[in-house]
Amino acid sequence: MRDALNDALKEAMKAQDKCAISTIRLIRAALKEKDIAIRGNDAEEAGDAEILAMLQTMVKQRHDSIAMYEKGNRPELAQQERDEIEIIERFLPRQLGDTEIEAAVDAVIAEIGADGLKWMGKVMAALRERHAGQMDFGKAGAIAKKRLG
Repeated sequence: MRDALNDALKEAMKAQDKCAISTIRLIRAALKEKDIAIRGNDAEEAGDAEILAMLQTMVKQRHDSIAMYEKGNRPELAQQERDEIEIIERFLPRQLGDTEIEAAVDAVIAEIGADGLKWMGKVMAALRERHAGQMDFGKAGAIAKKRLG
């Protein structure tokens, strides 16, 4: 993942893509902060799963910003956020659709034999382990709660 970020930055610099350069630099800065925070633990640096979670958080933050910019009648800033999302999503695996998320939730529930809301934590842990970076866990949580409730 780190190599992909470095290669993408080099390509963006060659292409003189200012938006890509600044976005990738933002990602790398956030990754450095994550690495520093992790150094207190046993690991030296963030693993791919942690990087994927960080990238998903960055996308979610930008979606929130888009909503605020549109509410404040700032379409140019909203478009800038959309452009950044597009660049960040290059580093994320393909996202599962709603029906795929439902199927994954149903499969985990059936596999572990979950039969009530007390199993919610175990269901979500299994989903995070199997589908890191591939789904919106907010949607998955709502589906799991509906199925278990």
